Amino acid sequence: MLAGLAAVAVFGIVSLLVLRELGQRQAVRDARAFAVLAGQGIVEPALTDGVLKDDPTAIRRLDEIVQERVLGERVMRVKIWTRQGRIVYSDEPRLIGSSYRLGADEQAVFRSGAVEAELSDLARPENRFERGQGKVYEVYSRVRARDGTPLMFETYQRSSSLVASARDVWRPFAIPLLVSLLLLWLVQVPLAWRLARSLQRSQRDSETLLLRAVESSANERRRIASDLHDGVVQDLAGMSYSLNAVGERISSQVAPEITASLRDAAATARSAVRQLRTLLVEIHPPNLRSAGLRAALIDLLAPLPAHGIETDLSFPDELEVGPEIEQLVFRAVAEAVRNLQRHSHARHATVSIDALDQRLRVTVSDDGVGFSPADRDRRLLEGHLGLTLLEELAERHGGSLELSSAPGRGTSVVLEVPNR
Repeated sequence: MLAGLAAVAVFGIVSLLVLRELGQRQAVRDARAFAVLAGQGIVEPALTDGVLKDDPTAIRRLDEIVQERVLGERVMRVKIWTRQGRIVYSDEPRLIGSSYRLGADEQAVFRSGAVEAELSDLARPENRFERGQGKVYEVYSRVRARDGTPLMFETYQRSSSLVASARDVWRPFAIPLLVSLLLLWLVQVPLAWRLARSLQRSQRDSETLLLRAVESSANERRRIASDLHDGVVQDLAGMSYSLNAVGERISSQVAPEITASLRDAAATARSAVRQLRTLLVEIHPPNLRSAGLRAALIDLLAPLPAHGIETDLSFPDELEVGPEIEQLVFRAVAEAVRNLQRHSHARHATVSIDALDQRLRVTVSDDGVGFSPADRDRRLLEGHLGLTLLEELAERHGGSLELSSAPGRGTSVVLEVPNR
C-alpha cells in the first residue's frame, strides 16, 4: 500500500509540474495574443503622423486610448519604439523622446514581425520606472503608423497576472487528476491488503510445514534408531559373541586358518556394531533427554578421533536449555560435524557453546580445506539441504545460522538463538 501511495504521489507531482508548465506556456501565448490584439486593434489606428513628430495633441489622444483600453490589472506599462531606438510614446511621459540601444530580439521584431516575450531586465535604464514592481514580462509586437512606418509596440505585463492566468489553465485539470489518482490508490488498498494476508497465510503454512517436517524427521530418526538398536545391532552383537565362542571351542580341532577366519569375522561384527552405534548417536541421541545436551554432544564428537580429528568441546557449567532449543542445537552441531567429517579433511574441530544475555551462541569450526560459495551452490543443486533447512528452522525460533568458509581457511558454523 505504501509503495502504491508513493507511486501515486510521484505521478501526481510530476503531472502537476507538467500541467503547471503547460499553463505557463499558455499564459505566455495569451500575453502575446493580447499584445497583438492591443497593438494592431487598439493602438495602431491611433498612430498618426503627429505621434511620430512629437505632437502633444496626438500624443495626448493616443495616451487617452492606452489609459482607457490597454492599461489595467494586466498591463502596467506601454512603450512604442522606432527602429532607431527612440521612444515615440509611453504612458510614462518622462520616457517620450528618449533613445536607447535596441537589442537583437527587438531588431528581429522589426524584420520578421514576430511577437517576442521575455522576462524584463529591470537593470536597463529604459526600465528604471518599472523597478519595485516585481517581476515583469516584456511582450513586443510590430505595428505600423498610418504612413506605413514600422514601429514596435511593447507592453509590460505583470508576472503575477501571468501566474494567475497559468493557474486558471492548469488548476481545473489538477483537482480531477488528484482525485482520480486517490481513487485509484483506494481501489488498490483492499487488493494489497488481501495480497498481504495471503502472503502471511502462505508464510505461516510454510512455517507449519517446516515444523512438521522437522518433527516428522525426528520421529522417523527415533523409529529408525530404535529398529536398528533392537534388531540389527543386537543380531550383530550376538553373532560376534557366537563366532568368538565357536572359535574358542574348535581352536584345537580345526586348522589354524579356520580359527583365524572365525576370529576375524567376530572382530568385523564387533566393528560393525560400533559403527552402527555411532550412527545411532548421529541419527537420534538416546541420551539427549535423559543425560542432557552436554553428554549428547560428547557422544556425537566421540567417533571423530578414530578418523584422525582432534576435538574440543566448550560447554558452560549449569547451562539450562529448553527442549526445542536443545534439539535445534544438537541438530546444528550434528549437521556441522557430519559435513566436516565427510568433506573438510580437518585435523582439529572445536565446538563452543556460549550464553549471551538470554541468547545462546553455538560455534562449530574446523581447520579443514574449506569451500567457496560456488561449491555450496553446487551442493545445494545436488540436494544437500541440511544447513539450509537448519537456517529456516533457526529463523523460525527467532535466531540465525551463519556459515563462513573459504578455500584453505576452514569452515565455521555459528548458530545464535534465544534461550527460552
